[in-house]
Amino acid sequence: MKTLKKTWPFHVMLLPSMIFLLLFSYLPMGGIVMAFQNYKPWLGFTGSEWVGLDNFRYLFERQDSVQVIWNTLIIAVLKLIFNLLVPFVFAILLNEIRRVKLQRTIQTLVYLPHFLSWVILGGILIDLLATDGFANRIISSVFGIQPIFFLGDNDWFRFTVIVSDVWKEFGYNTIIFLAALAGINPALYEAAEMDGATRWKQTIHITIPAIIPIAAVVGTLALGNVLNAGFDQIFNLYNPLVYQKGDIIDTFVYRTAILNGEMGFGTAIGLFKSVISMILILLAYRAAAKWANYRIF
Repeated sequence: MKTLKKTWPFHVMLLPSMIFLLLFSYLPMGGIVMAFQNYKPWLGFTGSEWVGLDNFRYLFERQDSVQVIWNTLIIAVLKLIFNLLVPFVFAILLNEIRRVKLQRTIQTLVYLPHFLSWVILGGILIDLLATDGFANRIISSVFGIQPIFFLGDNDWFRFTVIVSDVWKEFGYNTIIFLAALAGINPALYEAAEMDGATRWKQTIHITIPAIIPIAAVVGTLALGNVLNAGFDQIFNLYNPLVYQKGDIIDTFVYRTAILNGEMGFGTAIGLFKSVISMILILLAYRAAAKWANYRIF
């Protein structure tokens, strides 16, 4: 009680967040029961037919649902790789700029897209990447080839999604690696320079080894979100022409559960994704603790 008397203002500050978490994260979990029912909104939880694991069996029997799982894995894994590799390299290059004002200006410019929503960027990309848009005009005039249907061709859609996501996020993700670079002891560079090491050798033998541990932490923790391929981005960019290669679990759930009314089946897909994501998060956390000595508690 003595401790509570001293800390009650902190508990009061925490209360709105706890209420928000309860209302929007825990109470909706009661809807998981729909995954085991042929749910009908007009019958409710108690009146809908109980079907057990039929929705999960149907998930793996449907050809389109299996394709959606593969699409999600391919897009998410490629995003994970390039959203780790590009900021890693860019942070090293940015760190080599000696003019502080120029370095900060570039850093600010490249992380600004992170703060734009995919609703805005989706509209911009749709206009830029249209067959008669600015990008295709440049391609046609420079290379003399036919316009590319970036957002309507299955062969180009994944490429467009991954490149646009990396462009949007790499500047913001660079901050993590710049923070790691700032923690390197300058004496290491001075000693290397006295030994005759060039800037390239200093980068290879000092800079890169110093930020590999943080890269390992970021990479392993990102594995927990490998099934989150980016609903906002895909939803604002895709169309029926690219469902075969561009449809992911989240957009598939939206169409089946909300638009088509298959709420039981849609809930089963969402539950399947959540369980796999939880397992991956636990494995990623254990990996980060073992290989990078990273622990939250």
